[in-house]
Amino acid sequence: MLTFLGGSEYKKPTAFVAKEQAVKTFPLDRAFQFLEPGPTILLSTCYKGKPNLMTLSWSTVIDFTPIFGCILSPGDYTFELLKKTRECVIAIPTVDLLNKVVDIGNCSGLDTDKFARFKLTAQKSKYVGAPLVKECLANIECKVTDTSLAGRYGLFVMEGVKAWYDPARKERRTFHANGDGTFTVDGRTRDLRERMTKWEGEI
Repeated sequence: MLTFLGGSEYKKPTAFVAKEQAVKTFPLDRAFQFLEPGPTILLSTCYKGKPNLMTLSWSTVIDFTPIFGCILSPGDYTFELLKKTRECVIAIPTVDLLNKVVDIGNCSGLDTDKFARFKLTAQKSKYVGAPLVKECLANIECKVTDTSLAGRYGLFVMEGVKAWYDPARKERRTFHANGDGTFTVDGRTRDLRERMTKWEGEI
């Protein structure tokens, strides 16, 4: 029988003993705040020649190809626009646009020209009718490929068909909604690509 491991005497682990922890229960209906996706994005659409923007924090990467998922409320004006046009642009704003992004989420495209009101520049996309947002760090043109879960969960699955990036932009920090009206801003980037032996991509 082995009695030593790494030069130290082996001791059988003691049974776990429950102790009073300095933790508290958390409202289950707010547990999503610990997993709130990010970064906060702008979703650009266009219907009958009228461009629109909405603020969105529930988005995710589904596949490398790339496939994305965005969750919208059926009460959102953009919800119906996506169902009708089946295309959009995912625009990624940086922290210098944070106030505008919040304000965009506080009004409706039904009665507001958001590009004009918030002094944002709509640029022509290559493959979709929705415009790029010039002031954003990156823009991804997307085609909606699956709406089967839109009715039940508000989930739109979309495929990226063209990506744009502004390498000259000085501000590059994105921000993440915490689900309670606060936002976390990206901090310093740590490069651990050499340590991640399975990583084959490039930034």
